[in-house]
Amino acid sequence: MKEKVFFIEIEDNEHDDLICTKLEKAIRHNNLFSFIDAKDMVAIKTHFGEQGTKGFVRPVYFKMIGKIVKDKKAKPFLTETSTLYKSRRSNAVDHIELAYEHGFDYKNTGLPIVMSDGLLGDEEIEVNILGEIYKKVGIASVIAKAQSLIVVSHFTGHIVTGFGGALKNMGMGCSSRKGKLIQHSTAKPTIIKKNCTGCKECIKWCPAGAISFIENRAEINRKKCIGCGECLAVCRFNAVKFNWKETYEQLQKKIVEHAMGVVKVNKGKIIYINFLNRITKDCDCMKGFEKVTPDIGVLISFDPVAIDAASLDLVEKRSGKKLPDLSYNIPYKIQIDHSRDIGFGNPDYDLITLKY
Repeated sequence: MKEKVFFIEIEDNEHDDLICTKLEKAIRHNNLFSFIDAKDMVAIKTHFGEQGTKGFVRPVYFKMIGKIVKDKKAKPFLTETSTLYKSRRSNAVDHIELAYEHGFDYKNTGLPIVMSDGLLGDEEIEVNILGEIYKKVGIASVIAKAQSLIVVSHFTGHIVTGFGGALKNMGMGCSSRKGKLIQHSTAKPTIIKKNCTGCKECIKWCPAGAISFIENRAEINRKKCIGCGECLAVCRFNAVKFNWKETYEQLQKKIVEHAMGVVKVNKGKIIYINFLNRITKDCDCMKGFEKVTPDIGVLISFDPVAIDAASLDLVEKRSGKKLPDLSYNIPYKIQIDHSRDIGFGNPDYDLITLKY
């Protein structure tokens, strides 16, 4: 049986207010928030955007979503988790300040921000699952305690996972710091000495302090390295090398199994909204902004695998290119394939176009 994925088509560069109106009609007309009960504390998981990026889902949508939730006499709040890498998003205080700067303050959204993993990212609840790799995973405690969950994701390319959508927003974005560390611990990068210019950018951004400067070149301590890929992202001289086969396969599988834990603790009380506009080569953790394909639309589903499969298909269909040609040339369907293999979600879907 196929899963329903609702699709709201948009014009390229269509104004957010117009898209927001269409999305509100879709939610209300189809009673898509019917799973939310009065007095539920409703976590709205999103990504506030790294400093310097512009691709994140705009605050206007969350004000609208929050209003619908409040109309049901429930209690919505925005939520996120801290990052492993060094940035203004690596602890709750700096992260919330950055969110305010990006427009996610109470005036613009009508919603408080509650960090799911606490002040320093270490507040978690272990969830038992039937995964291939894991039998239990560490989920950010607030995600596990909330009575309902709305996962709002900005679909993008990604340097290690191929693409980021609902699965990554949950699997990585709803994990505790420990959960993120476990996911990233598979692959270890190395430095290509002949390409290293000694700029020290990788040293500046390494969250584990695993890179030192020896004989005017960077060197990675593999015992300290957590495999997060930050050095690869910030290097401008092609001096960092990954064993992609090890990286993409294991990391994508680990993300899926952590997402499985999120779904388990919110079973029957969760919905997914994917935004297919401002689609970029890199995720919203990366600085800068450059669209790789015209805007497509907004997808809504009760199945995270179906919505990501539909998102991926729409991007490739509308762009006329495979995702590796738009983003990074790595295998990119492991999240979908692994979900099918372990019986998590359903990648087979019916796309239902809504006209507003």
